[in-house]
Amino acid sequence: MHALQNKRKRESAERSTDSEVDQRGKETMEEALSMEIDTHTKQQEITCDVLPFARSYQLEALDKAIRENTIVYLETGSGKTLIAIMLLRSYAHHLRKPSPFIAVFLVPQVVLVSQQAEAVKMHTNLKVGMYWGDMGVDYWDAATWKQETEKYEVLVMTPAILLNCLRHSFFKLNMIKVLIMDECHHARGKHPYACIMTEFYHHQLNSGISELPRIFGMTASPIKSKVGNSESSWSDNIRKLMTLMHSKVYTCVSEAVIKEFIPTSTPKFKFYRDNGIQFVLFEELASKLKMLKEQHEFTLRSSDFTKSAAESAQKRITKSFFALIFCLDELGVWLALKAAESLSTNEFDSFSWGHSGDRVVKNFILACVHTLKGYLRCDPEWSIGDNIKSDVELGLLTSKVCCLIDSLLEYSYRGLTDIRCIIFVERIITAVVLQDLLNTLLPKYNSWKTKFIAGQNCGLQNQSRRKQNDIVEEFRMGLVNIIVATSILEEGLDVQSCNFVIRFDPSPTVCSFIQSRGRARKQNSDYILMVKSGDSVTRSRLEKYLSSADIMRKESLRHSSLPCDPFEGDEYYKEAYRVASTGAIANLSSSISLIYLYCSRLPADGYFKPTPRWDEETGTLYLPKSCPLQPIHVEGNKKLLKNIACLEACKQLHNIGALTDNLVPDIVIEEAEVEEFGNEPYDENKPTYVPFEFVNRASNNSHTMYHCYLMEFNQNFIYDISVQDIFLATRIELDPEIGSTQFEMNFDRGSLSVKLRYKGTINLSPDQVLLCKKFQVTVLRILIENNMDKLATGADKCYLKDDLEIDYLLLPAIGKGEKSVVNWFAVNSVNPYNFTCKRHPPHIMTKSGLVCICKLQDALVCTSHPSGKNYFYITTGIMELDGNSSLEVRGGEVTTYKKYYEQHHGIQLEFEHQQLVKARHNFQVKNYCHGLKHGKEREASRAFVELPPELCFIVMSPIKDSIIYSFSFIPSIMHRLESLLGAFNVKKMHLDHCAQNEIETIKVLEAITTKRCNEAFHYESLETLGDSFLKYAASQQLFKTYQNHHEGLLSVKREKIISNASLCKLGCSSGLPGFIRNEPFHPNTWIIPGDKSGSYKLKELDTNGKKIYVRGERKLKRKIIADVVEALIGAFLSTGGEKAALLFMDWVGIKVSFNKIPYERQFDIQSEKLIHVSFLESQLKYSFHDRSLLVEALAHGSYMLPEIPRCYQRLEFLGDSILDYLITRHLYKKYPGMSPGLLTDMRSSSVNNDCYAWSAIKHGLHKHVLHASQELHKHIAVTLDNFDKFSSSSTFGYESETSLPKVLGDIIESLAGAILVDSGYNEEVVWESIRPLLEPLVTPETLKLHPIRELNELCQKRRYNIIQEDVSRKDGVTNYIMKVEADGVIHPYEYTGPALKDTAKKIVYKKILNSLKEREL
Repeated sequence: MHALQNKRKRESAERSTDSEVDQRGKETMEEALSMEIDTHTKQQEITCDVLPFARSYQLEALDKAIRENTIVYLETGSGKTLIAIMLLRSYAHHLRKPSPFIAVFLVPQVVLVSQQAEAVKMHTNLKVGMYWGDMGVDYWDAATWKQETEKYEVLVMTPAILLNCLRHSFFKLNMIKVLIMDECHHARGKHPYACIMTEFYHHQLNSGISELPRIFGMTASPIKSKVGNSESSWSDNIRKLMTLMHSKVYTCVSEAVIKEFIPTSTPKFKFYRDNGIQFVLFEELASKLKMLKEQHEFTLRSSDFTKSAAESAQKRITKSFFALIFCLDELGVWLALKAAESLSTNEFDSFSWGHSGDRVVKNFILACVHTLKGYLRCDPEWSIGDNIKSDVELGLLTSKVCCLIDSLLEYSYRGLTDIRCIIFVERIITAVVLQDLLNTLLPKYNSWKTKFIAGQNCGLQNQSRRKQNDIVEEFRMGLVNIIVATSILEEGLDVQSCNFVIRFDPSPTVCSFIQSRGRARKQNSDYILMVKSGDSVTRSRLEKYLSSADIMRKESLRHSSLPCDPFEGDEYYKEAYRVASTGAIANLSSSISLIYLYCSRLPADGYFKPTPRWDEETGTLYLPKSCPLQPIHVEGNKKLLKNIACLEACKQLHNIGALTDNLVPDIVIEEAEVEEFGNEPYDENKPTYVPFEFVNRASNNSHTMYHCYLMEFNQNFIYDISVQDIFLATRIELDPEIGSTQFEMNFDRGSLSVKLRYKGTINLSPDQVLLCKKFQVTVLRILIENNMDKLATGADKCYLKDDLEIDYLLLPAIGKGEKSVVNWFAVNSVNPYNFTCKRHPPHIMTKSGLVCICKLQDALVCTSHPSGKNYFYITTGIMELDGNSSLEVRGGEVTTYKKYYEQHHGIQLEFEHQQLVKARHNFQVKNYCHGLKHGKEREASRAFVELPPELCFIVMSPIKDSIIYSFSFIPSIMHRLESLLGAFNVKKMHLDHCAQNEIETIKVLEAITTKRCNEAFHYESLETLGDSFLKYAASQQLFKTYQNHHEGLLSVKREKIISNASLCKLGCSSGLPGFIRNEPFHPNTWIIPGDKSGSYKLKELDTNGKKIYVRGERKLKRKIIADVVEALIGAFLSTGGEKAALLFMDWVGIKVSFNKIPYERQFDIQSEKLIHVSFLESQLKYSFHDRSLLVEALAHGSYMLPEIPRCYQRLEFLGDSILDYLITRHLYKKYPGMSPGLLTDMRSSSVNNDCYAWSAIKHGLHKHVLHASQELHKHIAVTLDNFDKFSSSSTFGYESETSLPKVLGDIIESLAGAILVDSGYNEEVVWESIRPLLEPLVTPETLKLHPIRELNELCQKRRYNIIQEDVSRKDGVTNYIMKVEADGVIHPYEYTGPALKDTAKKIVYKKILNSLKEREL
């Protein structure tokens, strides 16, 4: 204890070098700080953790803050934040993770979040998090906030965020150990500070809960409002703040204590004469501006604008007019002109299609600019401020502005170059135009630079938070000398070098006065108070503000010794709805905002934003039609009636699950889950499976049994060599389906049909197995690699070893059909030295030594050249020629073979008299799996060659060229067979789960083959079909299960089922990735069975009791696995129907069914009074059992009449999916031979909103839409004007050059949904009803690609470059410019018109596409 006291005394002594203090008093205080103090939790002890440079009053305040809730009232710049930081340091041991507790530091403005957070980081080692609205925290859920509180120890945020978190019970008040409120004088009325204390702190305090945070408030003025003349009014305001904050006020006994440490600015009154611009001039200009206003308002009334557009435009005109009148009167003509110019540069963006009033508003402001300019001097040399006195006399500037200029120039004349001045104004427009004035005028006298900072305001120069922070930083660095600011800068800005503050407009409150004065932090700073001469009221008020500090200090000291009054909240907080499971709360204060939050997450479109409607006369709350609640009628206090109704709505929404237990819209949680699911880590490295039928270990038995399958080849082409059949011998018997399969391989000369026939078993000895493996490895290595070195390595390692390997045999056959047997004579050719001829002695010299003529008759030979290259040939006989025979070479020159080899290859023939061998080039192995015929390959200039025997090394003999030619097809054939086995094993995995769900293996193979494989088939068509069925199956189940959920929520739930992330996860858990084929076949990478020279190694896995063999890994993106799942759904659907597809989906883990669930509908609607039922039923060729479904299908969200129970959005959700499925199914069945990808294009051209919208107009359905939107009415009218122009040429929506109302397409879908529900989910009834509306349906002949896709593909194919693509939308007009460079020629097109950006893009792409096509012609 004594050591601690001595340490603090030393620290105190060090501080005394900066200022003299009362040492005895300080020692007394140090003793107090060293004592153990019980915390307000009565559980743990808090020890002061002070900073060595802390001042005496800061230590005093800290001591008080540790003992009890405290409001520190000290002048600006006195270091209140440092006290808060020391308080956090003292509580640090409670906060350090993994502690569940946190401290919260609240600041009233976003700009202060980073400033205070950085201060805490600088002076503590606590982990600090920062939060403000633009981060999207309004839509964070409990899980996100849990992560933040587990990560950070101090959370710095704006108070609305904490209030929101507490109301939704994302975290509890008892988690907060210290709650710091900066600028706590805001705690009044409905401010979040007040709500936090009222709704939570006092509620728990009154409930007897002791685990409450330590409250620490900071303010430079405990009074925010205007106060009366009596000291009692000051006392009452301080008392109210203390009671609300449940805190005592701490302040210094006298101002002298503070002045030892911080400078204060000197207040000075600056008076200006009350002469604005001349009355006559003002009246004249005001009259002209008013006339312009009336003219443009008349234009709005007489033009064809919607009501909402006209009202919005009129409000902006009125607002601009009054802003200009204010500037004219208060600032003068020149600044009024600058205000008009500022307003005119603002961009007016609108979603509309050219029928908003933005242009009229802009024309009004431009007319005002022109009028005001007429009152300026025309002299080009003239500039404002050349003669300020003259400018004032002419009314260009007012005497108030002149007073401001004089005040600034006075500093300039003193030679003070490094000025930091803040000019406080009341209005944003004043800040904007004064910046223009000072940047125009001051450069005549100095180099000062001016910028403005103001809050957000539509119609003026909006500033982002980052922009404001940048300006403040420039001010600190001296790059900006003057800031013209609204009250946004009164609080918290800490610039030590600020030496000049001017109140251009007087402070409205004592708090504003004190805080703006406190911005001047430098010694000898000035605080100029501009007051109009003779305005005694303002002067008296400001003088009272000057003396306010002493009064507030006196009252604060008096109250600090008194206990806090008991808090009595008003009715807003007494009536509340609490969720027992979480503690989330809704009360009369929060209920309205909560209902608006709920409505903001309901589905919306460009014609209707869902909001609640309050009928004050009847006390009834009407919620949007997408909300399942009926109108809510309440009675009671008229003042609170709307709040009561909204609170009741909150209760009901929570009871039906539309609000979660945290009282947030359910869709927020659903969306968070979808996002979290999509962000789950995913490893793209997936295994590649090898069919288990082809994998085994070497047998140790004396004989090994193989199952023999004859691969019968049918040669569908003419060639001088016949293809010979080949035996496939496997250790494991193949399933009969695979063992009798047949398929076709296409290549350059035609096609080769392959058919497997089971021929029984064969027993082979180890030597025979070794011989067979050596044979196939040798033949296939020479065909694939053409390399003698690799051949030797492969042959040497082709031994029997107990390793997992690709184990099957490929043996040449002799004989046809039933008489086919293994050609062992050919197999033995792999050991040519074992072949001996009994008829001829060896007399021909070769690289292999002396051989007889028979050995060279049919042999595979290798010749090596001095260059090191090896060439393989197949000999066919002995010629009558020798080395001295004549040879005609290119150019007609005649030489001998001997000379040719010497001149061209540098080879000296030693046995020139030996007869030459006739040979043909070795065959080339290609990929025959792609299903496309090769281009006719270039035949060698000489199909046969003549070889000197002495150059030949005999590799195999005797072996026919037809056998080697047949083996050149083997890699592609076996790749196809391996693929079929993989597909069969996928099918077998499913059949083990559901034995009755049979399917063709070839369909499964199609479903697991990606486009990247470059084969004759891939999964795109099946994926398109499966996608549409999955979407429908999920939609109908969700529609029936969640009968109160709106379309937006149903869509999110559907996304959870059908998203790529979800399907990929299910596919992986089902073991599908290993079977997916995603790489084109390359013979060079094919594993030759029995070959041990490669680096591959098989790995054995046991999955659900079944052995799976993995060859290696490759990368598979999520989407590919998801696509394969959809393609397999499509495969089962196309083969076995919907039941088969549902069974497969169930196996994968997609739990949907077509079970009938009762659909509760108790709507008493007189349909005939709302719609023309007979006409609609005749158009649809369907009679409704429940006509309320027909009404619902036609009711837009804007049609909020009580008799309409729901809008069409739920039925649209269902109808969209059933139409997508029915159209896709129709196209798939009608055109079974279509190429992969064509179905996707045909589906895209048919299943789109534009196509549906045209159909709705064509059949007159647009006349029957129930809506109350003038924007929609206008859009339909514009569309009808263009209908005749485009209807004859339009093809499935792509040709339209107008943006069609989405609502019209929606009702086709909602009608389909209504018929589906009404018919008991009879798909055929829906198709028979809706199909005639969509006729003519697309066919392969009428299909047109979307111009955007077509142009992109053309540019990619021809390597054209898009060198410019710019789009903008302004005043309801879209401008789209595009240029494409094609073979050096630029093809430009520019669109300017009312179409929306997407439609404009389609138009531009189509025009450039036509231009490119015309050029090609």
